[in-house]
Amino acid sequence: VQLQASGGGLVQTGDSLRLSCAASGRTFSGYGLGWFRQAPGKEREFVAAIRWSGGTTVYSDSVKGRFTISLDKAKSTVYLQMNSLEPEDTAVYYCAASPRLIYSSLGVPSSYEYWGQGTQVTVSS
Repeated sequence: VQLQASGGGLVQTGDSLRLSCAASGRTFSGYGLGWFRQAPGKEREFVAAIRWSGGTTVYSDSVKGRFTISLDKAKSTVYLQMNSLEPEDTAVYYCAASPRLIYSSLGVPSSYEYWGQGTQVTVSS
């Protein structure tokens, strides 16, 4: 499984960005796919996740209402639409995937087997 994240950049407070994660290497039926982020000096933090089958989504409280995770199955690509960005959203964003994730595991980094390389998001004040 290969995950290729892209779409990061430097934006100002209140701006929007859309991250993409192209997945390849197998079919992803039954997989959970997630976005995590890590700021300098901090632990990796859950952002959002979606289940390939059924489309169940879950968000961290810090991004709920601002970020939207979605899935294009035809392109095997997961998106993270980020609106109303804040300086606190500055981090390297990683996409991750794993088979057979139950709902309660979607937000747990150690539950994921496969990780992309990360894309930097910087929000200036």
